[in-house]
Amino acid sequence: MTPVWALSLAYWLHMLATVIWIGGLSALVILVIPASRKALERGAYASFLSGVQQRLDPLSWTCLLVLAATGMFQMSASPNYQGFLAIDNRWAAAILVKHMLFLAMTCISAYLTWGVLPELRRIAMRQARGQETLEAERLEKIETNLLRLNLVLGGLVLGLTALARVS
Repeated sequence: MTPVWALSLAYWLHMLATVIWIGGLSALVILVIPASRKALERGAYASFLSGVQQRLDPLSWTCLLVLAATGMFQMSASPNYQGFLAIDNRWAAAILVKHMLFLAMTCISAYLTWGVLPELRRIAMRQARGQETLEAERLEKIETNLLRLNLVLGGLVLGLTALARVS
């Protein structure tokens, strides 16, 4: 049997990481990106967003690791857990879909962190040297759409968590 203090700590860390990750994502998608796009010229916008991402990425990846570790710990302590891929109740189905969405969010985040954002930084450097490029607008749209998708998926993950809690 899992000690109550350990399970409480896992729940607290899990909720804290969720709030930080989804909160940061929400702030970025709903507030920071739209406001900075309107207020800043393209070069300044790219530079600003690069600075925000450099601060946000390590925090986000730390949250993802905490979520994975504490989530697995919580799942193994749950009386509803019957084993790997044992989908015999509503809780197990909700948790399976939740983990699939979490994996999708992680893949999207990885693509943004190591694919889209480095390319946007390179484009910003070229633009700062006076070289024109049309690629920035396309990549910014991709970035915005993927961030929005991650936010929607995060909302679905929270909904599935609520469904699992009442199962």
